[in-house]
Amino acid sequence: MFTGIIENLGQIAAITPDGGNVHFDVTSTLAPELKIDQSVAHDGCCLTVVALHGERVPHGFRVTAIAETLDKTCLGTWTVGRTVNLERAALVGSRLDGHTVQGHVDSVGRVTEVSETHGSWRFAVEHPAFELHRTVPKGSITLNGVSLTVVDSGPTHFSVALIPYTWEHTNLSKLKVGDPVNLEFDVLGKYVLQYLRELGSLPR
Repeated sequence: MFTGIIENLGQIAAITPDGGNVHFDVTSTLAPELKIDQSVAHDGCCLTVVALHGERVPHGFRVTAIAETLDKTCLGTWTVGRTVNLERAALVGSRLDGHTVQGHVDSVGRVTEVSETHGSWRFAVEHPAFELHRTVPKGSITLNGVSLTVVDSGPTHFSVALIPYTWEHTNLSKLKVGDPVNLEFDVLGKYVLQYLRELGSLPR
């Protein structure tokens, strides 16, 4: 489980296809604190650390994305040199500063607007229509692993506002109109909608 509060930025150092899987070598100052088998969210996608590079690649580690992950996220568009948002799993007993995030990407959206207004930034995002993927104004959404509050909401779109700190300390500042983004919708909302769906009373 994660909170959507980004700890560190990493950089993709190497990409190695392996059958239907892809290995990503990532450099980050967070690497010396990691252990093999730990879960780390990369742009909101939970991946397992499978190797630590030590002296070969200072501050480096490796994670592997399987075909299912590549199909459901935008990891397949990553290139060497890309900056990624990193967050380790939440600690039991610590403050939950963001919201409950599983690191399971629900959908890939597309940025439709990036605008600056008096020191803050507004992002608008479109996503495929699906009855379990809903947002509500003032609700939570995870965008590339970042916990954000929804401003405007519709069945296939939403907008969020970023404070300067988030702009400066995540890779969202690098996004442009048309870029793909990993989305994770609020887990409590998904459970409620699934229950209503099973009852046959899901609102349209």
